[in-house]
Amino acid sequence: MDNQGKEKIPDRRQKYKGWREIGGKRCYFKSLWEANYARFLQWLKDRGDILDWDYEPETFWFEKKNKKGEVLSSIKRGTNNYKPDFRVLHKKVIKYPDQRMSDREFIEVKGYMDAQSATKLKRMRIYHPEILLRLVDKTWFSQNNKVFRNIIPGWETAA
Repeated sequence: MDNQGKEKIPDRRQKYKGWREIGGKRCYFKSLWEANYARFLQWLKDRGDILDWDYEPETFWFEKKNKKGEVLSSIKRGTNNYKPDFRVLHKKVIKYPDQRMSDREFIEVKGYMDAQSATKLKRMRIYHPEILLRLVDKTWFSQNNKVFRNIIPGWETAA
């Protein structure tokens, strides 16, 4: 019951949150998709396809700085920072369709796109255009879930 005497209906996503150890890394994942994507990245690492991966390792602040690193301007209201779900270190430099290149890439796993999440992604393009950021959504999981649950150890499925 909530504080108004109404029955509180549990959010079914809550049961998928929690601690998991994947590849020797103990992380608190906020969704089953995040946990499974970590398993996918570990599988790629074990195969030698990537060097490493990390879960929520960096926070990006939305502010403009001069060459000395002094803040010139920053977001005054709303979302002022963003922490992508994963950082992937590639064995070689990868090239995005827009010609940006790097040996590291950030991944955001999203089941749905709310207004705040869309704002964060938009601001990342404005304040950190050099960062390679890829969105992994339900389309990726729909296309890959059946295959990976049979080949990646510990792959979880929704009950």
